Amino acid sequence: MKPALDYTHVRKNRNLLQWFTYKWSSEPLFSTAIALVIMVILQTLVLGFDYESFGSWLQAWTNNWINILRNNAGTGIIALGMTFVIMTGGIDLAVGSTLVLTGAFAMMLLDTGTKGFLGGIGITGFPAFAVAVIFAILAGYLLGALIGATVTKGKVPPFIATLGAMMIFRSVTQHFMQGYNPRVPMEFLEIASFRIGNYMIMPIIYWAFIAYILYYVSKRTTFGRQIIAVGSNERAARLSGVHVEKVKLRVYSLMGVLVSIAAIIQVSRIGSMDFSNAGRGVEMDAIAAAVVGGTSLSGGRGFIMGTIYGMLIIAVMNNLLNLFGVPPFLREAFKGLIVIGAVLLQKKEKTS
Repeated sequence: MKPALDYTHVRKNRNLLQWFTYKWSSEPLFSTAIALVIMVILQTLVLGFDYESFGSWLQAWTNNWINILRNNAGTGIIALGMTFVIMTGGIDLAVGSTLVLTGAFAMMLLDTGTKGFLGGIGITGFPAFAVAVIFAILAGYLLGALIGATVTKGKVPPFIATLGAMMIFRSVTQHFMQGYNPRVPMEFLEIASFRIGNYMIMPIIYWAFIAYILYYVSKRTTFGRQIIAVGSNERAARLSGVHVEKVKLRVYSLMGVLVSIAAIIQVSRIGSMDFSNAGRGVEMDAIAAAVVGGTSLSGGRGFIMGTIYGMLIIAVMNNLLNLFGVPPFLREAFKGLIVIGAVLLQKKEKTS
């Protein structure tokens, strides 16, 4: 008599596969986290293991990741704000131009040359740095509020309003900065270059701190719930007592503040700015990070942690493509494929 076959392991494997398939298709954070793990493994394999010792390998691995995080911290901060904007059902294509304008404004205030405003009135050192940072953030807030007012009061679609702002802000900056090369005080560079141990990780700390605050706002505050309500169903939100226009205005103003912080980080990292090209493509990276992280382009759903995962995926992908020698023009194609794939996955979730 033949012994009965044991199908327990078969059922377990099938249940595990069903669980994984369900989590992948229904939970954006899960699928994004898996994709990030795969990218981290690829990055580790490309780095290789041909080192004298494990300590040497770990040091190289750590330095590589710190460089990736540090170089993408500014864009990561902008992506966090873009998450809120997209959650309301909007979009902001002007973030790159806003970054250039606020960065140029900060540099004009700090300029150590004869045209420097703060130096010209006798304000130097830390007081000058504080004033420049505060005024740059205020400028970002006003630019974001201007866009928000155009969307809410002017009833201009966000795509058109921010597309126009994108062209206006950069053109104005280029006009006033042509032939002018402000010199930033070396001490100001410490904002981004201050070392903790042997590492220059201040931009990463700023990114993590802002991410924590916005995560709390999205999960634990009335404002966070209002953002979701406005993006989910604007009419229902208005009938429920939500001041839709005020929520949108605050979101775009917050976006402007975050972009100005990213501009300050960039200026303090390199001490200069290419006013013609700085910030170009930032809007696409920010949108891609948010969408890859599970934020719905139709509004009403978004995840701060998902955006962080998405930003890391894009950052690692850029690094890998650079290491593999892929031409710069083709790298954008890979980002496009990732965004399209993320949107297709979102559509599949809705229909399933």
